[in-house]
Amino acid sequence: MISSSRPVKILFFITVFFSEEAVVDDFENNVYNNHGSIGLINMPSARFYDESSFGITFYDGTPDQKVTLTSSPFDWLEASFFYTNIQGLPYPGFESQDYKDKGFNFKLRLKEQGLLPALAVGINDIAGTGFYSSEYLVSSYEFGNVDLNLGIGWGNLNDKKDFKNPLTYLDERFNNRPSDFAQQGGQFQPSRYFSDKDVSIFFGAAYLLNNKTIFKIERDTTKTDGLIEYDIPKSDFSYGIDYKISRNFSIGVFSERNNFFSLKFVYKNSPMKDNPRYRYKRSTKEHSSNKYVNLRRNLENNGIGVNKIFKNQDIVALEITQFSHTNINTINQIIDTAKKVSNIDEEIIANYKIVDLEAVKNFDENRFSNDEIVFSRNKKSRLNSSNQIKIRPFLAAREGFLKAAILFENDTEYLFRDNLIFSSNLKYSLWDNFEDLVIPPRNTYPAQVRSDVKDYLRGFNDGIVIGRAQIDFYKSLKKNHHIMVSAGLFEEMFSGAGLEYLYFPSDKNYAVGFEIFEVVKRDYKLQFGTLDYQNTTGHINFYHRNYKYIPFDTKISYGEYLAGDVGATIQFSRSFRNGTEFGVFATFTDVSSKQFGEGSFDKGIFFNVPVFANFINYSWRPLTKDPGAKLTRKNSLHDLLVRFKPIN
Repeated sequence: MISSSRPVKILFFITVFFSEEAVVDDFENNVYNNHGSIGLINMPSARFYDESSFGITFYDGTPDQKVTLTSSPFDWLEASFFYTNIQGLPYPGFESQDYKDKGFNFKLRLKEQGLLPALAVGINDIAGTGFYSSEYLVSSYEFGNVDLNLGIGWGNLNDKKDFKNPLTYLDERFNNRPSDFAQQGGQFQPSRYFSDKDVSIFFGAAYLLNNKTIFKIERDTTKTDGLIEYDIPKSDFSYGIDYKISRNFSIGVFSERNNFFSLKFVYKNSPMKDNPRYRYKRSTKEHSSNKYVNLRRNLENNGIGVNKIFKNQDIVALEITQFSHTNINTINQIIDTAKKVSNIDEEIIANYKIVDLEAVKNFDENRFSNDEIVFSRNKKSRLNSSNQIKIRPFLAAREGFLKAAILFENDTEYLFRDNLIFSSNLKYSLWDNFEDLVIPPRNTYPAQVRSDVKDYLRGFNDGIVIGRAQIDFYKSLKKNHHIMVSAGLFEEMFSGAGLEYLYFPSDKNYAVGFEIFEVVKRDYKLQFGTLDYQNTTGHINFYHRNYKYIPFDTKISYGEYLAGDVGATIQFSRSFRNGTEFGVFATFTDVSSKQFGEGSFDKGIFFNVPVFANFINYSWRPLTKDPGAKLTRKNSLHDLLVRFKPIN
């Protein structure tokens, strides 16, 4: 029989546990561990970075080396992708190569520190091969310069088997952990999560010696007799230091269980904290006696083109257009600042355009007479061109751990009119090791549309190649209805022609549309030649922006993919006012898991993050397979217009 006081005690505990004042994690003192999760050396902690934070961790240990990309879409969620090389373990079918592995990790905050410690739960290698498959529950408590950590680990973090798995008291199924992953890697196997008859206790501490140096010590419970054959440890404990070179860079040196020394290099950035607002640029042109001239100059100096300025009584109406800013919050901030520095006392209202599409319409231009137009831009053809040095990585190649190229790239745009634009991308390889990419793909079902990517990369050695050369026409048919017609070389692998339609109500949180393109496969020289493959690909698209409770964007597409398979793609992403974006996607088509092979279905991550004052766009899939492949285009109507929907 349950005591009447028990519910009261439980309620009291819950109240203390969740309602206390939280201690906010310090971005300066937290550092990613060897596996790209905020923690000690190999063990995780219950600490998190600010939302929008992003990091890259390079780890060199024995026998594995690892690169991890870590993002914080929310301040309570840490998500990472890893790619590793395991020395001494041969790649099946290629015994001369070390084994390569990749996977995803997640950590979820359960509570912040208050009277009681911070608490988090995590799953590593959530749908991979099982080499790093593990789960954990960890707590952290900070006082002064010390951060203490205590947790329990399952799977690959369960080397010591200290006591019985507490979950077995709830359900006997937690007693048994499957010894092998499914035959097809990439599948979720919930039966593995938090299962095993025993668990291990890990603990440790981080001590802030000074504002640059953190000493760390931990009990490491990583399994040594698992799929990765680690040497028998001489000690249970690892120790070492993290040294902060600058705000964004740190280096770590550790002795791991007295077996070997390891080295870790970390880049981390917290864009929302470092750059919370747009930095307004004052016009360098001579101040004019006409305040409307000053307004136009100030706006254009901050990346906002002014098509027209209307003046009527106490209202100044603007028709503006822009490419450079990621969201309407920044645009409105610039307009407010430009108004003040230009000594404009009247209320400003604006219509927003991009590539001559009517993104947001706040007034009817017909209400103004010609006498009330104080400025009208003379729309002329213009040429824009820029050059950059870029790094093109190619991960997960059977030929080596890291294949990459250093490219000189030219991007050119010629605007015949605001809505008729030619754009091109030319590449020249300054250095690359793509010539080593010779091992053919294992599966090209149902048609080879992406799996021959190595043949295209080797084409970089032939001199200047054409990454893109296309012409786009944009038109707003009527309010909220937009089309884009495109033709040319869309990407490195495909050329063609087609159109996109989008219904985009600017005052709603959704949009719908479709796209259809006739495409032809380009040849491997990356010039104007083609191969003997063509197809019609198209999708119906639904978009939704939710920023009420848990802020995220959703995109659902259904249609036919490049290889002729039919299915749907689901995508979730988080966008921030500064342009940072993190996202995940998964595609399921009429190609079965067995036909797809390793990986089971197409999936991946993508991000857009500011690094060294430039945005880095990257999309990554664990495996380059043919099913679920979509055409890559420079712009979509939704990508252009969504920046005019507020991010609250």
